Amino acid sequence: MPSTTVDRSPLPAHSTPAAPATPRGRRGNPWLTLIAVAFGLFMVGLDGSVVAIANPEIGRDLHASTADLQWVTNSYLLALAAALILGGKLGDRFGRRTYYLIGVAGFTCASVAIGLAGSIEGVIAFRAAQGFFGALLMPNTLGLLRAVFPPKKFGMAVGIWAMVSSVSTALGPIVGGLLVEHVTWESVFYINAPIGVLALAFSAFVLPQSKSPEGRHRFDVPGVVLLALGLLVVVFGVVKGETWGWASGSTFATLAAGLVVLVVFGWYETRVAHPLLPMRLFRSPALTIGTVITAVNFFVLLGVIFFVMLYLQNVRGFSPVEAGVRTLPLSLASVVASPLGAKLTERFGARLTMPLGMALQAGASFGLLGWGVHSSYAAMWPPFIALGLGVGMVMAASSDAIVGSAPVADAGVAGGLQATALQVGGALGTSVLVSLISSRVGSTLTGELTGSGVPAPLAARLHEAEDAVSMGVAPVGGDMSAQLRAAVVEGSGQAFMNGVHTAALVTGVLCAAGAVLAAVGVRRGEPRD
Repeated sequence: MPSTTVDRSPLPAHSTPAAPATPRGRRGNPWLTLIAVAFGLFMVGLDGSVVAIANPEIGRDLHASTADLQWVTNSYLLALAAALILGGKLGDRFGRRTYYLIGVAGFTCASVAIGLAGSIEGVIAFRAAQGFFGALLMPNTLGLLRAVFPPKKFGMAVGIWAMVSSVSTALGPIVGGLLVEHVTWESVFYINAPIGVLALAFSAFVLPQSKSPEGRHRFDVPGVVLLALGLLVVVFGVVKGETWGWASGSTFATLAAGLVVLVVFGWYETRVAHPLLPMRLFRSPALTIGTVITAVNFFVLLGVIFFVMLYLQNVRGFSPVEAGVRTLPLSLASVVASPLGAKLTERFGARLTMPLGMALQAGASFGLLGWGVHSSYAAMWPPFIALGLGVGMVMAASSDAIVGSAPVADAGVAGGLQATALQVGGALGTSVLVSLISSRVGSTLTGELTGSGVPAPLAARLHEAEDAVSMGVAPVGGDMSAQLRAAVVEGSGQAFMNGVHTAALVTGVLCAAGAVLAAVGVRRGEPRD
């Protein structure tokens, strides 16, 4: 299993990056490296969104409760968020190629184990294992690219990386729908096996080894513990906020405790000679703002995809495959936007492309305000295209801003930082937007039902079904007349759309604020290490 070694020291701050002195043969082929890491990235991205389609079938087959199904997703998110920066640091110190391959192998084996588990407890446990190995894999994809691509070509490589990530995430509902409908829910996880084997075989022969020259220094074990604990507590508070209520004492206390641990982690990292996450990285405005924008980007993407799928399937009655096909404009737009965003970033800097991408997402969010219970597809596809263009452009620009602004020696850590922001943003997007929809449904359901012709006493009783309506499901009963059923469906759909409009308004304002932050805070031509 041949490999080569790349040891690069960071250039002095504010110097112009010189052409790599290492011969091409020792550096490995950059484009083959990009293809190799794309396999692993595609596998993780696809898995992240495909599982949502499989959850109902998992629940029926394994007799799982709603809380159990939440943990199918949450165990993955918790393990992933807690270990992402650790995965990047391990790659920087001991070899990015090594930990990328360990991540691919472990993720593949965990995927097969989920299908074979036979119990909901086994599925949850192996989903956590998937998350851990995904955390070893993801940050080292960007670390490997940063090590082999010269600075002038890195932006384009990141654009293709972002395209793979966006497309795999957007294709998840289509692939998941086909597999669940025509095969079994287990096949949603088994599909990772051929992808993983191909990724291992190809990567083992083409990936160069690269690591930080500081590998002999003492490893920051206290930093690992503090960061993992802080992220675990914060993400746990985020995913439980929907159940506990965002204004509840439990949610507030959990989030506050996690933030306190992270503040202690940041303070501790300034006190050690060789920290897990060097705080000096945040001296770069591009890196800091890129991290924030990455979180906002996936807050919007995963949150919007979640409630759009509820709308298409539960309100409009489309099958999972039909719903997935209708979101294809989003995937296709991101294919175009990622390399385009990389090219624009290379030429004009992230100060142009990050605000532009955020503005497109703001436009997409505000476009959702025009949707109704009976909207035609002509009203749906323009926001999908705007969202895909915005997400792809921001992915390319923010990845370049974060990883491209870090020294090569810290490329894995920077990749882990970006991936952590991505995952936390996505978890927040789904939880916060669902909570907003639920709150709005609760305050308008009775009025919408009576306005649609449901008798007031029945409308008051049906208010108890607000949780179902928040998922787009109308609380109709078999003993209702056809006229009454139609009224309940209409009123429930209107209440759900009220919630969607509230969520869309919040995401639009958030994206607009992100556009302003990026335009004002990122300097043109900021020097890189």
